[in-house]
Amino acid sequence: MINKSSKIYIAGHNGLVGSAIVRRLKLKGYKNLIFRTRKQLDLKDQQKVFKFLKKNKPDFIFIAAAKVGGIYSNSKYKAQYIFENLSIQSNLINSAYLVGIKKIIFLGSSCVYPKMCRQPIKEDYLLTGPLEKTNDAYAIAKIAGIKMCESYNMQYKMHYKCLMPTNTFGPNDNYNSLNSHFFPALIKKVHKLKIKNNNKLILWGNGKAKREFIYVDDIADACIFFMNKNIKETIINIGTGKDFTIDEYAKKMLKLIVPNKKIKIKYDLTKPNGTPRKILDVTLAKKYGWKAQTDLKNGMLKAYKDYLRN
Repeated sequence: MINKSSKIYIAGHNGLVGSAIVRRLKLKGYKNLIFRTRKQLDLKDQQKVFKFLKKNKPDFIFIAAAKVGGIYSNSKYKAQYIFENLSIQSNLINSAYLVGIKKIIFLGSSCVYPKMCRQPIKEDYLLTGPLEKTNDAYAIAKIAGIKMCESYNMQYKMHYKCLMPTNTFGPNDNYNSLNSHFFPALIKKVHKLKIKNNNKLILWGNGKAKREFIYVDDIADACIFFMNKNIKETIINIGTGKDFTIDEYAKKMLKLIVPNKKIKIKYDLTKPNGTPRKILDVTLAKKYGWKAQTDLKNGMLKAYKDYLRN
């Protein structure tokens, strides 16, 4: 169990999920939190990571550090995605073991599952089919992280747990036009329609692909919840259990941000759709007593307010 004086290291504390974990821990009264910026600690450097963990000896580690991006970035920079993610997670997991840190939460992604997976996706569907080509380098790195945690649990009796969140959105997201995921890109595009005299929203693909989204604070809650739970499984899916088409999300966002403007949605069919459908089976998480609390509309509103602030 994490107690209020436990030393907790959050790797990737400035990112979307990492910053949410920090917010939630502070809210719950945890004060002994450790983090380092990229400048202070290069997680790709094995020796530096080992020295840092040996010196600071945290009781718990949340691994939210990763190189992440949208379809364009994942397709174009595959080498960086596989190298950086393998390096970061391997250095943290192995160094934690070497200095005797038994409890880790490693954050994966729903893209570790096969492209044409049976729906909803159960944890044991991992490695049962080919991956989505546009982000296979990132997915393979994350799968290696899961297998690493699993292997260290078996061989060294560690308690390394892997949470597989569905598509995540919320405060501190990445709004870079070429590098962002669907949700922040959509917020940015719809906001531009609001401030400019434009009534056409252009989106990639055909709008029929289905996606599940979860508000980032719910993921942070899941991280703390499962760090405090003794469970036998290594992998747990974290999602809402509800999905909509890209077209439906676009219409919800338009209704929220530009309710009084008539907007035409145009789809760029030369661009990829990605996986046809991706919804996680969250039965296991529910069995342990966890479920997402933030409804979609509320989450979208909070995310948009954060976009306006930043």
